Amino acid sequence: MTNARKNDIKNSIPYLAGIISAFLIAFYIRTVPKAGVFISDNFVRFGGNDPWYHLRNVESIIHNFPNMLWFDAYTQFPNGTNQVFAPLYDMVLATIIWVLGAGNPDQNLIYTVSAYFPVILGALVVVPTYFAAKWLFNREVGLLASFLIAISCGQFLSRSIIGFNDHHIAETLLSTLTAMFLIMAIRKADHGKIAFSDLKNRNIDQIKPAIPYLILTGISLGAYTLAWKGALFFGFIIGVYITVQHIINHMHGKSTDYLAISGMVVFFIALLMVLVTPYLGGTKSLYIMGFLAGIIAFPIFTLISIEINRRGLKRYYFPVSILVLLTAVILAARLFSESAYSLITSVFSYFMRTGGGLTIAEASPLLSVGGQFSLEPLWYNFGPLGYISFIALAVLIYKAFTQKNTPDHTFLLVWTLMIIWAMLQQNRFAYYYSVNAAILSAWIGIKVLDLSGWRDLVDSIRSKTFSAKNIKLMHILSAAFIVLILIYPTYSLAMQQNQGTGGPNGYWIEATQWLMYNTPDPGLDYYESYERPAPGERYQYPDEAYGVMSWWDYGHWIEVIGHRIPNANPFQQGVGGRRNSMDEENRPGASTFFTAPSEDEATAVLEAVHPDPDKAGARYVVSDVEMATGKFYAMAAWTLDTADYYVPVQTDVGYQNVPGQRYYDSMEARLHIFDGNGLKQYRMVHESPIGNTQEPGYKNVYNVLFGGSLEEINTGYVKIFEYVDGAQITGTAPEGETVTISNTIRTNQGRTFVYSQSTTSDGTYNFTVPYSTEGPIEGETQFDTAPTGPYTINYGSTREEVSVGETDVLSGNVIDI
Repeated sequence: MTNARKNDIKNSIPYLAGIISAFLIAFYIRTVPKAGVFISDNFVRFGGNDPWYHLRNVESIIHNFPNMLWFDAYTQFPNGTNQVFAPLYDMVLATIIWVLGAGNPDQNLIYTVSAYFPVILGALVVVPTYFAAKWLFNREVGLLASFLIAISCGQFLSRSIIGFNDHHIAETLLSTLTAMFLIMAIRKADHGKIAFSDLKNRNIDQIKPAIPYLILTGISLGAYTLAWKGALFFGFIIGVYITVQHIINHMHGKSTDYLAISGMVVFFIALLMVLVTPYLGGTKSLYIMGFLAGIIAFPIFTLISIEINRRGLKRYYFPVSILVLLTAVILAARLFSESAYSLITSVFSYFMRTGGGLTIAEASPLLSVGGQFSLEPLWYNFGPLGYISFIALAVLIYKAFTQKNTPDHTFLLVWTLMIIWAMLQQNRFAYYYSVNAAILSAWIGIKVLDLSGWRDLVDSIRSKTFSAKNIKLMHILSAAFIVLILIYPTYSLAMQQNQGTGGPNGYWIEATQWLMYNTPDPGLDYYESYERPAPGERYQYPDEAYGVMSWWDYGHWIEVIGHRIPNANPFQQGVGGRRNSMDEENRPGASTFFTAPSEDEATAVLEAVHPDPDKAGARYVVSDVEMATGKFYAMAAWTLDTADYYVPVQTDVGYQNVPGQRYYDSMEARLHIFDGNGLKQYRMVHESPIGNTQEPGYKNVYNVLFGGSLEEINTGYVKIFEYVDGAQITGTAPEGETVTISNTIRTNQGRTFVYSQSTTSDGTYNFTVPYSTEGPIEGETQFDTAPTGPYTINYGSTREEVSVGETDVLSGNVIDI
C-alpha cells in the first residue's frame, strides 16, 4: 500500500465516523416513540393506513413464501383487488423476517422487524446523501449534509419513524441512491468523453470507468421502480435532465454522445428489471413504454445534434428541433395511440387532483392549509433548511447562467426544481425534497465556513501550529450559523414531531378486534393465496362472505386488525361518487352511502354495490365520530355535491358555518348522531368507549336550530351497525291513529337510548324493526348492544308488548299482533 493510499484512508476515518454518527442519530430520533408502537405484548400499533396493508402483504408472503399476494380478495368487497403496491419493499422485508425466523417466524418477530424496518431505511439515507453531496461539492458538504438529513423534520421524519412501515422511505432511499450513482456516472462519463465510436471500435478502456456507475444507476432506478408504482416520475426527471444537458452541450459545441449512451444503459437495465416482474400495481405497461421511449429518444437527440453540426446549421436549431419533435410525438400519440398519450399525460395528471382527491392528506398542495396559502408547511417539513435551500438554489441557478456550469450541477438543479414542482402539487414529495434541502443547505453552510477562514484554522490544527489567537470573530459567527441556524432549529423540530406515530387509536383497535371475535367468519382464509380472476370476470366469493362498509380511511384497519372484508379502502377503491363533473353518475360506494339523504336511498346504494340483486354489498357498517364531524365534508366532496351540508348562522362571534338540515338527513348523521334511531334495517351492535369530541356540539346545533331534544353528550367514538332484513311487525289499529313502536336500547358501554318509529294507521300498521329482544344466536353476530325488554306499541290508550327473536330479524319474518 502506497503512502498516498494510507493517507487517503487515514483522512477518510473522520468522515466514516461522521457518517456512522449521523446514522446513529437518525436511528435514535426515529425510535423515541416506540412505547406508543409496542403498546402491549400482543399488539403493535403501526402508523397511518398503508403501513397496515404492507403488514398484510408481508404476512401473506411469509405464509406462502416466496409468493407475493398478487390478488387480494380480502378487501374491496365484492370485487377484491389486484396488488396495488409495487412488490420490492414487502418482498425484501418479508425475506429478512423469514430468514431471521429460520423459515417459521412468529407474529412477534414479524411485527417487531416490520416496525423497525422504516427506521433503518430512514437512517440509511444519510449514506447516499453524503456521497451525492461529496461528488457534487466536497467531503465537508457531504458530511454536513448527512447530519442535516439525519435530523430532518417533517414528512421525511414521519415517513421513517418507528411503526410507519410504508414504502415512502424506500422511495427516498432508492431515489437518492439513483441520484448519487447518476451523479458519479455523469462525472465519469463526461470526464472520459464516451462516444458512440468507442462502442463501435470496442474501445473498452475509454468507457470502462463510467460503466460500473451506469450499471449501478440502472439497478438503483430499477429497484426504485419495483418499490413504488409511481417511480416513473424519477425516470422522467432523468429524461428531462438528459434533454436539458443535450441542449447545453450542443449550444456549447460539446459532444452529446455520452448523454445518449448513459441514458440508454440506465433505462435498459431498469427496463429489464421491470420486464421480469410479474405485476407493478397496474403500471407495468406504462414503465415499459416510458423506458423504451427514453432508450429511443436519447440517441435520436444525439443524432440530431450531430446532423446539425455536420450541416453547419445555427446551434439554436437544435432546441427548436427537440421541441418540434416532442410536440409531434404528443400529437401523434393523441391521434393514434391512446396508451402512449395516457403515458405522457399521466406524468402530469398524477399531480393534479380534483374533488374528493383533494381530501387525501398526502395529495394536497404543500402551501395550502384549509384551502388558504400558508408558508407554515414549509417550516414544518424543513425548518430553516427549506428557506436556506431556496437561497442556495437561487445562487446555483445564477452561477449556472453566469459562470461555467458542470453536468452534475445541472442535474442537481433539474432534480431539485422537479421535486419542488411535484412537492408544490402534492405535499407527499416533501420527503423527497428533504434530501435536496440538506445538500443545498450544507453547501451554504460550508461556504459560510470557508469564507470565514475555517479551512485555514483546520489546517493549522492538523499541522499542529494552532493557537487560540488564530480564532477570530468570523470563526465564531460562522460556527454559530451552522449550530444555531442549521442544526439546532431542525433538531428541535424533529424532537417535537417524533412524539407520536399515528395509526388507529384505542377506540378503533377495540372496535376492529370486536369485529374479529364477534361477527361470523366471512368464509375466506385470511392467509390464503387467492387466484386472480380472469380479465373481465369477478372473484367468486363464498355465499357466507360479506363486506364491512366504512369510510376508506379505515379499510386496512378493518382488514388487517379485524380480519374482515372492507368495501372501501385507502387505495380509494369502493369510494363511489363522482370524479370530474356533476354530470357523471353518482356511483355506489362509501361516499354515496354515508351522504344518502334517507335510509331507503342508503340501502339502495348498499345493494347496488353487489352485482347480485339478491345480496347486499355489506353486512356491517362502521362509523366513527370523525366521519360524523370533521371528515363528513370529505365524504361529500367525493360526490362533488357539497352544497347545504353546512350553512352560515349568525352567532355571538359573527357568522359561522354549522351543520344544516341536509347534514342531519344524511345516513352518517342518522347512524352516529342519532344512534340509528328509527332506522328499519340497521341496528347498533357495539360501540367503543367514548372520546372527547365535537359530537355534543353537533347535537347542540340540532337542538337549537331544528327543535331537537338530543342529549348533548359524547357517545361511542366508533359505532358498529348491522344491516339486517328486519322483523315485520303488523297489527290493526283505528284508521288515522298514530301508532308508535319503541324500545330502550342499552349499549355495551352501559349507555341507554330510545329507539322508536311512528306511522299512521290505515286500519292496519306495519313496522320493520332491526333489534332482537331475545339475544344473539350461535354463528351470527354476538351483539352486546340490545333492547332492555320487549318492544312497546302505543296508540290511543292501547299499549301492547311484542318480543322479537334473532331469527325473525335476520330472516325478515312477519310477526302478527
